[in-house]
Amino acid sequence: MTKRYWIILVAFILVQLSPLVTIPLLSGTGIADSPEALQGYAILIGFSIGTVIIALLSYSSLKHDGDFDLRSKSAIGTTITWSVIGIALAFVAQMVANLIQINLFGTEPGSENTEHIVNIATAVPLMAIAVAIFAPIMEEIVFRQVIFGSLYRRFGFWIGALGSGLLFAVVHVDFENLLVYLIMGIVFSYLYVKTKRIIVPIIAHAGINGFVMLVQVVYREEIERIIELQEQQALNLQAVIMFIGGLI
Repeated sequence: MTKRYWIILVAFILVQLSPLVTIPLLSGTGIADSPEALQGYAILIGFSIGTVIIALLSYSSLKHDGDFDLRSKSAIGTTITWSVIGIALAFVAQMVANLIQINLFGTEPGSENTEHIVNIATAVPLMAIAVAIFAPIMEEIVFRQVIFGSLYRRFGFWIGALGSGLLFAVVHVDFENLLVYLIMGIVFSYLYVKTKRIIVPIIAHAGINGFVMLVQVVYREEIERIIELQEQQALNLQAVIMFIGGLI
């Protein structure tokens, strides 16, 4: 692992710890009216600054070191194609992992980590940007380019993918959904090796996170209204059928 990669890892760790500093600083400004909002602004600030720093360090490392010694990067058209395919693969992988967890291991559906993030993003809508864009950029650079890339060079694909996936789960403190992180890590690692471009797993990761933010934060109230309307229509239809049945 190069010196620049170690700097990227240190920068990522500091981003994760940054709320310990920014929350006390923000608490006296009156910018937030709840603990969730305060945490949301702290994360937004930390992720914004961290993404810029890590992306610049990543660009510089790619410029000098290459993408884990794989030089034949995919062409623009192939990169776009695999970015679209990658989003679909990520959704399928997540669904398969969830089904396995629920049916084989009896894991309750849902994720406390995701629920916590959604609550914060609901309090601070701008947090959706951090979750949908900043987090995928930082995490894919760290877990795929740096950690997976370093393990891949020495041990091959599977150890690299599983190792980076395990560390990915540890950072999110979501061990009940460990299988989800592992399978997602394998998919993102495959996309990285397939195209030799870190932007592809970033886009796939952003697609998953962005979908969650759209469904559970941005359009949550509208979706709930639609569901309530459909339930009411179903009840009305059931009442009509029972009335007609009574007449017959």
